[in-house]
Amino acid sequence: MLWRELDGIEWLEAELPGAQAAFSTRLGGVSEGPFMSLNLGRLTGDLPDAVGENRHRLAAAVGIDPERVLIGRQVHGAAVVRRDQPPEPGVYTNPAPGLPEADGQATALPNVAPLVFVADCLPVALAGPGGVAMIHCGWRGLAAGIVERGVHEVEARAAAVGPGIGPCCYEVGQDVLAAFERLGLDVARGRMLNLRRAVRLLLERAGVESVQVAEECTSCQPALFFSHRRDGGRTGRQAGLVWASDEVAVRASEPAAPLAPEPAGNGGQAEASGGVIP
Repeated sequence: MLWRELDGIEWLEAELPGAQAAFSTRLGGVSEGPFMSLNLGRLTGDLPDAVGENRHRLAAAVGIDPERVLIGRQVHGAAVVRRDQPPEPGVYTNPAPGLPEADGQATALPNVAPLVFVADCLPVALAGPGGVAMIHCGWRGLAAGIVERGVHEVEARAAAVGPGIGPCCYEVGQDVLAAFERLGLDVARGRMLNLRRAVRLLLERAGVESVQVAEECTSCQPALFFSHRRDGGRTGRQAGLVWASDEVAVRASEPAAPLAPEPAGNGGQAEASGGVIP
């Protein structure tokens, strides 16, 4: 991955086969106080006009039409929604109530960008013959199978994992550790869970051949990232987004066969980035 900057906005860029992913930081926006400055989350207590301007700025910086960004109401689940048409106008910059619940967005349309909001959870970009997807990976979503669902939806062969809370800062309870026992001992040291390692293992087990992982910890770098855990919940959101290019013919026929119904959510330990909704 490479760092990019344009007009004060900084982001990490990842190249995937036939696609490109971007992971934003908190730099380059107009928000103030705990949301300074490129806060992309509307339901955070920030001014809606500031968030709308920030969303426009990010789309302009990475070169995506803001009317072609896909979002959903994130609930720390495992639902991944496939979109075969561009979104309704204004969904990204000024969404109305009633967005469908989904922690992942997928599409085979070129230059339509699935996006998720994060503030410690990991944004994961996927690319394969079935298109591109962006999934929101906290511990609940990972335990519920969002990686497997996202990989299945686009037949992913490559992935890029954006910045999130690191094992240096992510202390969890025994109920959370128990949800990852199937991945082996190297996903945690004591009560410190390594979400990056868990995501990589899940991607590899699902058949993803190439995995890029950002090593930046959102909790350790307050000048660069929002962190729900570090900031006690009063903070902004950064984002991950991915899109396929015009030059690549992405298969857009029938969606992948459905997986089994999503299991019920886990209780107990607080999620890495809290209730993240647009």
